[in-house]
Amino acid sequence: MFTGIVEELGIVKSVEKRDNLLRLGIVATFTAGVKIGDSIAVNGVCLTIIGIGDTLQPDNYFFAAGCPHRHQGVLFFDAVSGTLDTTNIASLKLNERVNLEQALKAGDRLGGHIVSGHIDTTGAIKKKIAQSQQAVIEIEVDKKFMLNMVEKGSIAVDGISLTISKIGKSSFTVNIIPHTLKTTTLDFKKQGDSVNIEFDVMAKYASQNSSTPAKSKITEDFLRQHGF
Repeated sequence: MFTGIVEELGIVKSVEKRDNLLRLGIVATFTAGVKIGDSIAVNGVCLTIIGIGDTLQPDNYFFAAGCPHRHQGVLFFDAVSGTLDTTNIASLKLNERVNLEQALKAGDRLGGHIVSGHIDTTGAIKKKIAQSQQAVIEIEVDKKFMLNMVEKGSIAVDGISLTISKIGKSSFTVNIIPHTLKTTTLDFKKQGDSVNIEFDVMAKYASQNSSTPAKSKITEDFLRQHGF
């Protein structure tokens, strides 16, 4: 579980295709406090650490969960086909920056909103308008997902907790404050770029309930029993 508050920008240092998965090596500064098996949100995608090292040879850094390892600086992840099909992870390139967030610990403050790290879909940046030091970004998604959003509601874009300021027929708009621009990948994103989208879980539940008509208790037998 995450909050959508990005801790730091990691740097992709290795991308290796292996059968039906993609192995990523990402430089991070908090590697001393994590271990094999921990969950990290990479651009909003919940991935499991499978190795920690200081070189680009991930096969040399496989450890059983709980075994001691050195503080190295590179985290290795495997992204399987299901993840690659529903996120933009497959398009990551060497030296590209990514949003990183460690999983919540019991007792941590919830600074953003509840984010699971399970991406619902990808969107494309339709417009990005700079306004002084901030930005207004419009993101286009498939129309079938529009019921999952409400104005002033929360949404995670590439793992960043944001507030929806406007909803269109097949797009939504978010306003990005200077701090968020400075500390996330949104500063580098441009028109046409793909972003991972995770809708707020409460909005999804509300959408599901509203789109499923309640089954009426009034049947022919009920009417007969009541004299109709």
